[in-house]
This record gives sequence, structure tokens and C-alpha cells, in this order.
Amino acid sequence: MSLSKVGATSGAGTLAGALPHEPIPTRAFITCGLASLAGLMFGLDIGVIAGALGFIGKAFAASQRTEEWIVSVMMIGAAAGAAGAGTLSHRLGRKKSLLIGAVLFVIGAVACAFAPSVPTLMIGRVILGLAIGIVAFAGPLYISEVAPQHWRGAMVSLYQLMVTIGIFAAFVSDSLLTASGNWRLMLGIIAIPGIAFLVAVLFLPESPRWFLLHNRTEEARTVLYSLRSDPRAVDREITEIGEQLKVRQLGTTLFLHNPNFRRSVFLGVGLQIIQQLTGINVIMYYAPKIFGIAGFGAGAANWATAVVGLTNVLATLLAIGFADRWGRKPMLITCFITMAIGMAAVGTLLSMGVHGETTRYLLVAMVLVFIIGFAAAPGPLIWTLCAEIQPLQGRDFGIGASTFTNWAANWLVGNTFLTLLTVLGQAPTFWLFAIMNAGFILFIVFLVPETKDMSLEAIEQNLMAGKSLRHIGR
Repeated sequence: MSLSKVGATSGAGTLAGALPHEPIPTRAFITCGLASLAGLMFGLDIGVIAGALGFIGKAFAASQRTEEWIVSVMMIGAAAGAAGAGTLSHRLGRKKSLLIGAVLFVIGAVACAFAPSVPTLMIGRVILGLAIGIVAFAGPLYISEVAPQHWRGAMVSLYQLMVTIGIFAAFVSDSLLTASGNWRLMLGIIAIPGIAFLVAVLFLPESPRWFLLHNRTEEARTVLYSLRSDPRAVDREITEIGEQLKVRQLGTTLFLHNPNFRRSVFLGVGLQIIQQLTGINVIMYYAPKIFGIAGFGAGAANWATAVVGLTNVLATLLAIGFADRWGRKPMLITCFITMAIGMAAVGTLLSMGVHGETTRYLLVAMVLVFIIGFAAAPGPLIWTLCAEIQPLQGRDFGIGASTFTNWAANWLVGNTFLTLLTVLGQAPTFWLFAIMNAGFILFIVFLVPETKDMSLEAIEQNLMAGKSLRHIGR
């Protein structure tokens, strides 16, 4: 899953684990909170298919391969949405981009709920994917531009947390509707929060940074006056933003002509591939099927999936609290070890045969071990690193490349998991993910820098000086 953290492009602020003493102005907090509903919608649409898939398969007599496409086609839409989101948010504004995303969320949910056939359902899923791709870019970007500087990281972290809450809420909703088997309601009910998000966006101001980008200084000043507790700081912030906007984005040119920049782009792409190949979306999209293999009935499997969603929420708080205290690399290495153990244990239990309640609940526990490992580091921190390692003049290009890669790899995993189960077998499939997670530790050790307590300027200087990637954080 993407848990899109592109809000880290701001490169400033603190995580919630290190909040400043000055309170955030009420208007700014409410504005960021309403914008973070984009994350909630993201999570709802990612999570809702897990509980509905089995009923959809029966309703349309869908083959295993068709089910894979029903799940993964949304990522094609998300990749397309992400590819166009930068241009959309630049030309129309962050608010209008969020508004377009909200409308697409509602249309996609209704289309899925009333789909008379698999192709129509897939079209609805593509529309939802477009919405996700747009808001996953515009949501964190908007929050990072309206939040006060010292609260920027915390407010973007709120968006990240809302994504996990949305996934959990979707799992709970599916569980409550399992007895009825009403998959149409499972998919359609998310139109209600979609409408709420649409209404919330209508009350948001446009980003002051976007106003300044289009030389609308007085409108930017008016918005900032409404969002800041210290009016004297508004002029200073406008000046700072103006200086930042003087830095031209030369992404394509820089990529073609500067080998050091290419290194940072490829590192970001590699990190996103790794994030998806951990197997996180195997769990998020197919958890009820996995628990069904373990012998749980449909209702119990969906409630076990809801526990997975809750664990994902709680473990995300670990990343928010410890990333700036412990460091990126130690957390990543520890969590990849944890994920490898969890996947290996799931594979081993499946190879032995899951007999009896004790073994079934042990399997659930091992899935939760994996989820804790992912949510505590690779989920959020890989997005953070992808923003931190890109030089200012190529940041938009570098983050765009890694974001697109995330969705492409997401599609690949979602589109092949059931086939892997058939071709490799249940246990070997999970052992494969365990081996990959263990192997990714070497990638982290030898290629990934430690960026804790490093300014973006210092990281960029080291990168452009030709230092090895793992040393650009020194």
C-alpha cells in the first residue's frame, strides 16, 4: 500500500514525537484536520476490497485471475492520478485538486456499488484509483503548505495516521456486513464519508504558497493572517516562500546530465520497490483469504482482518514517536528483521497445517508481528527518506518518480499474489516474502543513508559532492 507520505516534500517540521511548545493556532489545526480526511478516504478505498472480494467472486463467478485484476486495477488508476496530480495541483490549485479527488471518490464508490458486471466494477475501481492518486499527492502537499512551520511534520503525520484509520474502518465495516454478504453496501457505504470530505474541502482556503506561485500576494497574505497566531510572522513567511520559489525545478534536465542526481532518484525508486515487495499489500488486500486458508470462517476472518487494521494504526504511532529519536536505519533494520520473522512463521505454520484454534490464533499473531514491523518503519520512513535524499532543484521529479514506482509495484504484488499461491504453494509463497525481507536488510545497510538530525541542505551537498549514498547523511 502506498500510505502516501509525499507531504515530506516540505522537508521541514517535526514528527509528533517531538512537538514544539508553541500551540498550533485553532484555525490552522482545523484546516489541517479537514484536509487530512483525504488520508481517511485513501485508507477506506485501500481497505474495503479485502472483505468484499470473496462475495464479489461468488456473485460474478469470477476466476482467481479476475479477482486479482479486481483488486489491482485500482493501482493503475492511482498511478495515472499520481502522474497527473503535480500538473493539476500547479494549474488549478491544491484545493481544487482535493475537490476533484473528493468528487471522484463519490462517483467511484457509487459505480462499484451498482456495478452490473466485472468490467463495470473495474471501471469504478479505476475511478477510485484516480482519486487516490490525486489526493495522495495534493493532501499532504496542502497540509505542509498551510501548517505552521514548527507543526508541519506533526500535521503531515496526522494525514499518515488517518490513512491507517481509514484502512481499519474499512475492515470493521466489512466485518459488520459479512453476515449479510452485501458486498455492494461494503463498497458503496464509503460514498458517505466521501460526501463529508467533499463538503469539508469546500470550506478550505487555497494554499498561500500556491497563491504566491501565481503572483497573488495579497490573497496569500489574507490566508496566512487567518492561519497564524502571530501576524508579524506573516510577512517573514511570505518572504521565505518567495525565496524558495526562486529555485527552479530542473528535474528532467538534472536527471539526464547529473549522475549524482540519478543516484538519488534510483535510490528512491529502489526504496519504493522494496516497500511494496515486503508483502504488505498481500495482507491488506487478501487478509480474509489468508485467514480463510487457516480455517477461519468468513465472519471470523474479517474480524481478524479488522484486528490487523487496528494494529496497523497503533504501530504507526511508533514511527511518529521514534523516527527522530532512534534514527531511520536502526528502525528499518530492526523492522525488516521483524517482518522476515513474521512471514517465515506464517509460511511454517501453513506448511505444518493449521489445525485447532491455538494454531490459528498463532498464525494471526504472526501476521500482526509482520504488520507491526511494517507500520513502525518501512511504511512511513521510506516515504520520509524518498523526500530527504532528493536535491531541491530535482525534488519534484525525484519524488514523482518514486511515487509512480510505488503504485506500479503495488499493482504488481496485488495482481500476482493469488497466482503465486497456486504456482508456488501457500507456505513457499510466504517464505519467499520472508527471504526478500531478510535480503532487503543488506540494501538498507549498504545503500541507505542515516538522515536523522541532518538538514536537507547538508544531505544535498554530500550527494552532489559524490559521496557514497550511505554516507550522504553524515
